[in-house]
Amino acid sequence: MESEDTKKIQEMKTDLNLLLECLKYQMDNPLSQKEALVTIHSICQQNSDAGVYFREIGGLIFVQNLAKSSEHSMVKEAALYTLGTVAEQDVYCQQTLCTSELFEDLILFLSNDSNTNLKRMSVYVILVLVSNNRIGQTLVRETGCIKVLSQLFRIGLSKYELNLSDKNVFQNYQLWSSVCSTLCVCVNNPQNDENQRLCCSLFPHANDWLINCIKPEIIRPICSFIGLTLANNIYVQKYFISVGGLDVLSQVLVKLEFDSLKTLSNAKLAVVVIKTVDACIADNPTFGEILSKYHIVSKLLALLLHESLDSEEKCSIILTLGHCTEACEENQYDLFKNNGLPLLIQALTESQNDELNKAATFVLYNCKKITEKLSLSLRENAFDENEAEQLKNINMKEKTIEEYWKKAKEILHRIERLEAEGNEEKIRREKFKDDVSFVNINIQNTLKHLHADSIGEGPKAEDEDKSQSRKLQSCKSHGFMSKACADDGQMKTLLKSANPVSACYRESRQNETLCKANSSCNLHLHEETTFGEKRFVSQSSNCVFKDPNPIVKNRRQQLPITDPFTLCSDIINKEVINFLSADSYSKMFKYRCSEILLTPRRRQLSNEPTTSGGIKKRRIRKNFTEEEINYLFSGVKKMGNHWNLILWSFPFQQGRKSVDLAHKYHKLSKHPKCAAPLLEEDLSV
Repeated sequence: MESEDTKKIQEMKTDLNLLLECLKYQMDNPLSQKEALVTIHSICQQNSDAGVYFREIGGLIFVQNLAKSSEHSMVKEAALYTLGTVAEQDVYCQQTLCTSELFEDLILFLSNDSNTNLKRMSVYVILVLVSNNRIGQTLVRETGCIKVLSQLFRIGLSKYELNLSDKNVFQNYQLWSSVCSTLCVCVNNPQNDENQRLCCSLFPHANDWLINCIKPEIIRPICSFIGLTLANNIYVQKYFISVGGLDVLSQVLVKLEFDSLKTLSNAKLAVVVIKTVDACIADNPTFGEILSKYHIVSKLLALLLHESLDSEEKCSIILTLGHCTEACEENQYDLFKNNGLPLLIQALTESQNDELNKAATFVLYNCKKITEKLSLSLRENAFDENEAEQLKNINMKEKTIEEYWKKAKEILHRIERLEAEGNEEKIRREKFKDDVSFVNINIQNTLKHLHADSIGEGPKAEDEDKSQSRKLQSCKSHGFMSKACADDGQMKTLLKSANPVSACYRESRQNETLCKANSSCNLHLHEETTFGEKRFVSQSSNCVFKDPNPIVKNRRQQLPITDPFTLCSDIINKEVINFLSADSYSKMFKYRCSEILLTPRRRQLSNEPTTSGGIKKRRIRKNFTEEEINYLFSGVKKMGNHWNLILWSFPFQQGRKSVDLAHKYHKLSKHPKCAAPLLEEDLSV
């Protein structure tokens, strides 16, 4: 095996030597030189060590000089393509070629009236030399090469009506796209602040293209260029906003979101624009106020419901939502108004993607801070005149929002209290497990003594009673005895019930009865261990310990919930229900309150009635009221066929399920005459 590898390496070296000699002695034959260069490119691409050997024998420098001195365009193109391939394969070859002399030669190729293919090969070499190379980024700036690239970005495409079926237009577009990619690596990977400031002068031209040509071939490269140029650079971000860049991106996003209902590609393209918007506002969330003019939050929520987007794209949308709502109250209000929180909670509970869960948690944490801040501000009356005027305008638009903020602080305190109770419950459970294990050991020891004394006489049983009484008193000193057993009469009853084996022994003195009692106690201990050491079946444990809630069959065991947003769902629903039940509010006011529920309605599991045979009884039929049908059509109009979201967002009757809503809607759809009056009423509203 080693001999074969060695043989292949030797053949590769021989081929490269012969090809280099061919290049040197075929100066008058450009076609032969082109074929030799293409062969060198193929060998270096197949074997990573070939580029290193080609550099060692001086082939790299010779090809560089050949590209500069040759009079034939085809030789120049093949030489530049070979240089780019070798530099891309090996970092040492990249460092060897990364000189100011080569950059100056490339500037000449780009500045002269060269053909489009030669310019493309020159741009490709610049891209390879600058990528992941800070020295290359410095040279491309100091030699003025970045200015030449910027000029090509401006004049590469002359018409907004892009017709890629035309051969010349397609070649110019390929050159322009390569220039965009090269500018991206000049400003980032690694990030270069000076190059970012130079390239920000291209923002006005990029905005014109975004407004006049909303096509994937234009939007994708321009958004990549904008996003990398302004990433982590406050100065460039402010300049981009000053020239109207964020407004342009918002307008493009609104257009793409509207068209996403028709085609899948527009939804994917909208995500590209969203990532660019996020790069602009991530370092300074106050820029999100510009987005509120275009109601971007509602557009993001609509795209979040798009079924064609994958988890990574939804993660980008949720992260942008977090940055939009971090410091802008109008965007926060839009999030609540458009039922954003139920969507985020649903994404958090259903998704298995860690990045998506982190993004959703980030948005929910912002909402928690918003609630705390605004509720404290309302309580302390700390608004100045301008803030008070803004709050007044918001209240005129939506009457229910003021009542919601007044209750926010109380809800926040309840969340914190529930979190503390959850922690105390964990500590109490752990202590309870230790106590139960201690009592188990005492009972096992008692059973062993009883079994040893089973061959004795009556007086030994009385001594056993006394011994058992002392053991229970010892348990009392450890804190296991209930306070209700303080008097002597209760103590006697407790001793009698705590040691049923001794009582049976005194009454019958039969070994058979003792064996049955022992097996019964062992069975109780086994059941106690099976149910997590939370339950005693024997009478003694009922006196000493507090029985936990009985476990209902055919029902899942509910674990303590530690998520604060899930814990507060019941509290928020109760607050909203109490608020809706007030006599001073109209039905329309109730309906508007139900639209901004913070969390989905939790349907409590009820104990369904059963017959003596254990068979569940049929549910009581509840006809849909006219108000419920209005809720159903309003929900379908806003949310589509998301029956769970509709069920959570409107106050349907107790016992309604998502399946009921779906069946009712399809039934009404098949009989349009029955639903026509209700639909007319819904449309009039």
